[in-house]
Amino acid sequence: MPGSLTLADPTSPTLADPTSLRAWQRLALERLADWRDGPFLISAAPGAGKTRPALELAKQLLAQRAVSRVAVLCPTTPLTRQWASAAAALGLQLAPDAPGPAPPRDFDGVAYARVASDPRGWAGKVSRDTLVVLDEAHHLGEDLAWGTAFQLAFASASRRLLLSGTPFRSDATPIPGVQYDSERLAIPDVSYTYAEAVADGICRPVTFVTFDGTLSWRSGEDVIESSFETVLSTREASRRYRTAISTELPDGLGRILREADAKLRALRAEGHRDAGALAVAADASHARQIAKLLSEATGRAPVVVLHTETRAAHKLAAFRSSREPWIVAVNMVSEGVDIPRLRVGVYATAAKTPLIFRQIVGRFVRTLPNRPPEPSWLYLPAEPVLCAHAADVETELRQALRDAALQEDWEDPRERLSSEPSEHAEFVPLSAEFAPQMTLFGPAQRAPEKTSTRLPAPEPAPQAAFERRADLRLERGRLVADLHRRDGRSHREINAWLNRAVGVDRVESASIPQLERSVAALVKELTRRSRSPSAR
Repeated sequence: MPGSLTLADPTSPTLADPTSLRAWQRLALERLADWRDGPFLISAAPGAGKTRPALELAKQLLAQRAVSRVAVLCPTTPLTRQWASAAAALGLQLAPDAPGPAPPRDFDGVAYARVASDPRGWAGKVSRDTLVVLDEAHHLGEDLAWGTAFQLAFASASRRLLLSGTPFRSDATPIPGVQYDSERLAIPDVSYTYAEAVADGICRPVTFVTFDGTLSWRSGEDVIESSFETVLSTREASRRYRTAISTELPDGLGRILREADAKLRALRAEGHRDAGALAVAADASHARQIAKLLSEATGRAPVVVLHTETRAAHKLAAFRSSREPWIVAVNMVSEGVDIPRLRVGVYATAAKTPLIFRQIVGRFVRTLPNRPPEPSWLYLPAEPVLCAHAADVETELRQALRDAALQEDWEDPRERLSSEPSEHAEFVPLSAEFAPQMTLFGPAQRAPEKTSTRLPAPEPAPQAAFERRADLRLERGRLVADLHRRDGRSHREINAWLNRAVGVDRVESASIPQLERSVAALVKELTRRSRSPSAR
């Protein structure tokens, strides 16, 4: 592997042995060794580990003083914390949800999710020697405002590392420097597909189970009855799908949910005792209705996560480490969410674009340490568009598995939940009588066992600097409140005294050692006053 991957500071942790890197990650780092400026695009399947080479590169460039800081851009705030935690495990400290590109004391860089709100403010602070890492780069191509803001904010940075979990096109705003094919698909500098990851035993294969039957709905004055095999007008096809994912029809979506729960119970009985399931809903109201159906079917209320909730990220994190069987979400799980125990899914969102489909499939491909890459199962209506997306994935997957055997001897914001303007004929779902079809492409296939690609269970990661800093600020605030109750001084007076004592203007700019001295000073003051009632 090119170059030294050791920090200049000898007291900092060194990087993991190169043998712990996957083959595709080593290849990516080799190609990055010759990269000096412009964009560099890595397209790697969800769960394949595209974060790792980006962080390894950041450490290397910081150690070589080729860059002075790192700025990681994410589509959501929870992802900034995931990046900061992953970086801390490698000895690199990122400040999540930072207010600007300049990292605070004790940090090597920042992770941010709202650069589009103030691109000009960032542009004035980004230096040429800033390494910019953009996670889920396909957003640049699908959202004109996002793409324009990114170009404005980081035009002066010489290196811009773009990461994506799926191939993407750039219809709205082409990314300067990125090459595209004749269909406007971005051409990555390094590509590692889902099929390759399954063949290597890094990702789980996903089996698609479709449901079809007789669906009926009222369209104006008419009652229409159809299965998914019937060719309909665009409007009526959309209404057919909305009937399929309606929660008001017990033999429609309710049947799919019951079948998926039966599969989850079977997987748990077979040994994966904390296996989890995810239902992806169309909107918040739909999610709550799906949760009600699951409660009735299973006797247990599922976890419901909505992106509008203030504690949504905490609920996701709690589910990740729990044994709860079901989680229902809208777009909190469309990308970047790492819940490796998910084995069963229900596709009930209104979004049907290839990008959203692959992102949702990506929630079920992550593997667990010390367990083989067992298949996951995704249940969905037999909507022709979804079946075509599944066929594309299956075609790639089967070819890769066949090649390996020979070698071995989320809702898209641009899609409306309603299908037509209100002046069109009234739509009312009436009935659905679903039955599971055979597995869309035959029985699930296991990926070949390749022990050389299975990594050992990771050791517990050290506490990230941003977590330590947050804990110290909470402790300082608690002790300030205790001292206020003890001697009557205001919070402002106590904080002013503390800031003078440790040499900072305000607590927000305090380093970790300064926060530690603040806590020690407060403890000392509280201890002294507990021994003597006299004022300080």
